[in-house]
Amino acid sequence: MRAVDIGGTGDAGVDRARALLERCGAATVVHPGGTLLAHLDRVRTLLASWQARPALQLAGLCHASYGTDGFPGALLSLDRRRELTAAIGPEAEAIVHAYASCDRAATYPALTVPDSPFHDRFTGRPYHPEARTRRDFAELTAANELDLARIDPAFRERWGADLRALFARLGPLLSPAARRECHAVLGGEG
Repeated sequence: MRAVDIGGTGDAGVDRARALLERCGAATVVHPGGTLLAHLDRVRTLLASWQARPALQLAGLCHASYGTDGFPGALLSLDRRRELTAAIGPEAEAIVHAYASCDRAATYPALTVPDSPFHDRFTGRPYHPEARTRRDFAELTAANELDLARIDPAFRERWGADLRALFARLGPLLSPAARRECHAVLGGEG
């Protein structure tokens, strides 16, 4: 499948990212809505529809590369960060790493507080990311979870109320388009 340049990510960057994901087996990992690669493509497309900048779109495509707190299977080990950086660039890889490293239970409650710690599940250490990192993390979280909620009614039934509460808290970090999508998929406040 040829990548489409949605929102200016550039065919070459998307093609490099997809080729790496395919080599790592993303097209064979079963995931709600088909395969992990299909999910990753949908997350990138959703971010593009929200007019996310190219680096965030590429991060959306590769967000599960190192595994996540909610999806433990990693396509790439952390010692292969240079490989992902070569495919998507340093800004997008940094977003992927931040997303993958998040200890959600420890980080989510205070994510909107500017000086609150972001807890790294890989190192066990907290750090204090800049505002843009917090916004990118929230936007990518919304795109990921909303894709799952849209594609999988059982997921939406099980997690919908929790996601509505999470995105209500994260509202100040989300773009207007992401907030509208939260309302469209999950109901509640828009």
